[in-house]
Amino acid sequence: MIGKESVKYSLKNLMQRRARSFFTILSIFIGISTIFIFVSFGLGLYNYIGDLTESSSADKVIIMPKGGTLSMLDSNVKLTEDDIKAIEKVSGVYEVTGSYFKTIEAKAQDKKIYALFISYDPKKPLVIETSNIEILEGREVSPGKAEVVLGYNYFVPEKIFPREIKINNKIQINNKELKVVGFFEEVGNPQDDAQVYTSNKYMEKFYEGEELNYGWIIAQVDLKNIEEITKKIEEALRKERDLDKGKEDFTVQSFQDMIEGYSAALDIVIGFVVLIALISILVSAINTANTMITSVLERVKEIGIIKSIGAKNKEVFGIFLFESGFLGFVAGIIGVGIGYLLSSIGGNILQYLGYGFLQPDFNPWLFAGCIIFATLTGAISGVFPAIRASKTNPVDALRWE
Repeated sequence: MIGKESVKYSLKNLMQRRARSFFTILSIFIGISTIFIFVSFGLGLYNYIGDLTESSSADKVIIMPKGGTLSMLDSNVKLTEDDIKAIEKVSGVYEVTGSYFKTIEAKAQDKKIYALFISYDPKKPLVIETSNIEILEGREVSPGKAEVVLGYNYFVPEKIFPREIKINNKIQINNKELKVVGFFEEVGNPQDDAQVYTSNKYMEKFYEGEELNYGWIIAQVDLKNIEEITKKIEEALRKERDLDKGKEDFTVQSFQDMIEGYSAALDIVIGFVVLIALISILVSAINTANTMITSVLERVKEIGIIKSIGAKNKEVFGIFLFESGFLGFVAGIIGVGIGYLLSSIGGNILQYLGYGFLQPDFNPWLFAGCIIFATLTGAISGVFPAIRASKTNPVDALRWE
């Protein structure tokens, strides 16, 4: 549709109007960069969620007081051993365990912090499996002993304390000395990586004389029938707690349901941001169309000369369509380049700050898709001006002043 000479002619005209071309490219690549950045981080989050879904957490059902995750720290709803016994009787449930949650003061190296103190049963480490973390160094806590396993950030100098905590070091928890026996691997979240873990039995000794209630109860169930088993657990708990349907003071959620909830929220956020970026692209398309219309008006005599020496309508149409598409193509390449650079920098900063799970995913289709989208945006914006240019009457054009 457009020959080599026509391409050279188009590129020469774009260079002669380099300031206008630059601002047209600028308006497009800002939108493309925005789309690239948010989609790359969105893909990274989807991959992270996908890894969790395929992990050992998939067959877990979580029971907690109604009111969301924060309710496990401060709630009038009590989850007790009676609830665990009721759940254990449900067909399809393999193991059940509870976990206590407390906010504590941790002290070491003359520095004091506040962290979450979490207990689990080392013989039934369902809480740890749900978090999808493993021991990085050291070992698990022994039931009933004054031992703790620390989150990853205690293992890194300057993350929490000035120096790293080491195996067999002592750490003060609410002014009581406990022995550090291990460290969990990095979760990628500063709060999770600052948690302190001990055994259920020791937590009960630690808070002796105080009534403790589970913040979570976790059940490992038959994955093939997880939805049906979740409903049965709800029924068993309603019966055990003497509650009517619809008046539950607890929630029962499969790990997969929680992940789907996060995914749905992520879809909305990513969709909203991309919509804003698309509005920016629409404005860019209008700007590109305006640029091409102005170019047509400025080059009426040129068009007349081109047509008078034998150029056909489709050739003139191709010249202007190529110019607008080329502007979009260049904007796409620059936008993808800047988007990649900013996403990489952002990922490194988030990694340094402890948010390792918030990493961009640079799928090759993202690069290609953004460039193609930018090129099509430019080309479509130039369709009307190109049609107008192709229909120019050479006689009238040569008279144009």
